[in-house]
Amino acid sequence: MSFFIRGAPSKKKKPLGKKDSNNGKPKRDMSIAASNKIRKKKSKLSEEIVSDSSEDEIETPASKRKLEPSSSESEEEETAQEKRLRLTKQYLAQLEEEEKDNEETKDIDRDAISHRLREEVLEQSGKLQKKVAQDYDFQATPEMAVLRGHQLSVTCLVISSDNKHAYSGSKDCSIIKWNLESCRKEFVIPGGRKGTEDTHKGHTTHVLALAISSDNSFLASGCRSKIIHVWNPGNGELLHTFRGHRDAVSGLSFRKGTHTLYSASHDRSVKVWNLDEMAYVETLFGHQDSIMAIDSLTRERAVTAGGRDNTLRVWKIIEESQLIYNSPGGSVDCIKLINEEHFISGSDDGSISLWSVLKKKPAAVVKNAHSKRFDTITNGQSQTQNTVYPKEENWISSVAALQSSDLLASAGSKDSKIRLWQCSDGYRSLQPLASIDIVGFVNAMQFTSDGSLLVAGVGQEHRLGRWWRLKNARNSIVIIKLKKKADGKQ
Repeated sequence: MSFFIRGAPSKKKKPLGKKDSNNGKPKRDMSIAASNKIRKKKSKLSEEIVSDSSEDEIETPASKRKLEPSSSESEEEETAQEKRLRLTKQYLAQLEEEEKDNEETKDIDRDAISHRLREEVLEQSGKLQKKVAQDYDFQATPEMAVLRGHQLSVTCLVISSDNKHAYSGSKDCSIIKWNLESCRKEFVIPGGRKGTEDTHKGHTTHVLALAISSDNSFLASGCRSKIIHVWNPGNGELLHTFRGHRDAVSGLSFRKGTHTLYSASHDRSVKVWNLDEMAYVETLFGHQDSIMAIDSLTRERAVTAGGRDNTLRVWKIIEESQLIYNSPGGSVDCIKLINEEHFISGSDDGSISLWSVLKKKPAAVVKNAHSKRFDTITNGQSQTQNTVYPKEENWISSVAALQSSDLLASAGSKDSKIRLWQCSDGYRSLQPLASIDIVGFVNAMQFTSDGSLLVAGVGQEHRLGRWWRLKNARNSIVIIKLKKKADGKQ
């Protein structure tokens, strides 16, 4: 090891006209201290040389180090591009294994894998449209199971992501968990009387909204008493209660893949909640009247129906902005996202509208969607033509969409019917497919993610009031089994 030893410091010349104090004694002490410093430095440097040489003696030769690289060096040698390539190969291998399980064959269909990859890209971009409506057989009367448990009208429902359970809320202030396979109730969260809010663990007014997280960890419910309860979906345990809205909570929705909850209220605001921290995040304002419904998917966005202000809004949470769409019909009472780019809405004038987030006007509008002129249509074919039907007052009470597909559904309040619709290519028009008779107000409905079931919440009254009452209706959950054309399997 090369090094330099500094020599003794040179003596500084004493300025003329000045004398050392104490007869030169300080000068002698300084020279002794300097020599001691030099000795210490020499000994320290010699120790460093010895230690360096000892390390060199035990160090592995360079040739051996090249043959035996360490694990950290090998990890550093993998570039970012090589890592992406390795992860891509792993993902493709995983897809091949899944395709093996789906097809139950050893031959791997490369076209099927590439098709699935394209679908995933389109779904992430919000433009995926699966052609599934033509696969169903609507000519035969569908099989239905009626589940009774609520004393008053069912107002809302939600299905778990695994399609095994459904949760329903009612005007009797209760929440019921249903098993969709056995068609039985698993537990009931009973409602309480007004004035018992401090002691009763549950709702004491009409339950108007339900939402469940995509990992089935949280179930949220909102009611007319301005509060949001958060439950454990497995056992019905109350986890937390949010307070902050100044009027009835009319809509709830979880952002897909997260524990972020969006809530809409008759106080004209949208609130954002974080259920990981059980904390309030922010409030969004913009609507001029009571918000009637809300929905969201994967993006940090939410869509809302503004009721009598005749607007629909797309809330961009990150950008802190909103897009406003003016409805051509009456009060907008319900809304549902088809994918990230398109959604459907229903109004109290009986019209349903198909929207694109890129256009301010609806791509398609079906007026009087629940009039008798659609009663004779099956699989898109009309049995009667050139018939004039009178205008009927059938509000659109709920809409549903099979996510990222061309299959939609609407309910016309007191007409006791569910109508199924097909979107054309590019979501430019709506074609009627079939009509399903269900006596009562269909206040809520949802498709299972695999499209095998359509679950409807039925009541004798509308979810928000008592304008009409159908005494023949049953307050119940109706499970409709949808059959495919190919093999007739459900």
